[in-house]
Amino acid sequence: MVTAYDERLHVPLRWWVQGSMLVISLFLALVVATPAALAFSVTAVCLLMLVGALRSYGAARVVVADGVLRVGRAQIEARHLGDAEPLDAEQTRRAAGVEADARAFLMLRPYLSRAVKVAVTDPADPAPYWLVSTRHPDELADVVRTMTRS
Repeated sequence: MVTAYDERLHVPLRWWVQGSMLVISLFLALVVATPAALAFSVTAVCLLMLVGALRSYGAARVVVADGVLRVGRAQIEARHLGDAEPLDAEQTRRAAGVEADARAFLMLRPYLSRAVKVAVTDPADPAPYWLVSTRHPDELADVVRTMTRS
């Protein structure tokens, strides 16, 4: 498998810090109102749930390999793709908002302000385009363009 692009859309550090502060606040509220063993147990469960949720949400990958674009669990072959357009923050906001097509495939993350819009040329596919959040929109768009030309 030849991988031309691989990016994990992991959550930012500030989400981990804010989640940890929430669990600590919960612990402080519980430790003064309940037995210590219960407070520690509930806090441990909440911490495990937080770690699981953040790891799961941030596990989405954008991979271009072997003539296939994979975004999360979805994938599409290069022969079904058209032009790839890197979008800045304002263009991404509009493409995901007022200019959005309800049929489009979206992999958006609120902590990533930029994206790539990839046209879908397959007439059997109801999605007119894919809108994919990324930290490197120019690089991803270039790789998709190169893949579709091959």
